[in-house]
Amino acid sequence: MEQIPAPLQEAMRFRSGDRLVEQAVEVCARFDREIAWDALPNLTLDPKWAEQNRIVTLNHSDPAHAAFDLLRTRLLRCLQQNGWTSVAITSPSPSCGKSLVALNLAFSLANQTDRRTILMDMNLKQPHLEDLLGSPSEASMEDFLAGRCPPDDVLRRFGDNLAIGTNSRPVKCSAELLQSRSAAAALQSLRKRMKPDVLLFDLSSMLPNDDVIAFLGNVDCVLLVVAAEQSTLDDLDACERELSEQSNVVGVVLNRCHYG
Repeated sequence: MEQIPAPLQEAMRFRSGDRLVEQAVEVCARFDREIAWDALPNLTLDPKWAEQNRIVTLNHSDPAHAAFDLLRTRLLRCLQQNGWTSVAITSPSPSCGKSLVALNLAFSLANQTDRRTILMDMNLKQPHLEDLLGSPSEASMEDFLAGRCPPDDVLRRFGDNLAIGTNSRPVKCSAELLQSRSAAAALQSLRKRMKPDVLLFDLSSMLPNDDVIAFLGNVDCVLLVVAAEQSTLDDLDACERELSEQSNVVGVVLNRCHYG
């Protein structure tokens, strides 16, 4: 057999070395990710409290979970097709149920054991996830976004592949904080440390303030939650128009509909 020329042997050796280095980096990254997730404090939920608050995807005992599972599957397909990972969840006005939709979507995603999901409470004016979960904490999203504490201080882990970042107190100058450089750096640190496959942000409602518009630069797409017999077509049109100019509208969820 003809001997391989020396220059080609050298090229093959370096190419093989590069591949080994890449594999070693990937292994280290996965190891660091596991350490970061394992270090998070546990989030313990009362099943009865969750049932009372309509968190139906925590288990499959309520048939209503199927609607959120369908939403999860369609969302994952859209994220994969576009190479997206981060989703903002908002509504035209308060009381549309967007936080409950966000929680149910997060727990539905947690049933996908091959994916890691993080849900962050970015409704800085009226944080609501702690109340729905029935699990108070001292977490301060303001301190996290301002760079005064690491992601671990606001995140709690439920099971192996879901982490929820809660907020125990409202923030006055929320829009200013949400569009600050420190917030962008904090979120980049979160992504780098935790490496989530899906990152959900429960934001405030759109029409009462400018918090959502201030934050859109940090996400890939937006899910809009509207309430049947409450949200008007004018409000929906106004939100969709503004969101489509600033980001990608991944879909609209009709909540609180009593008809099939």
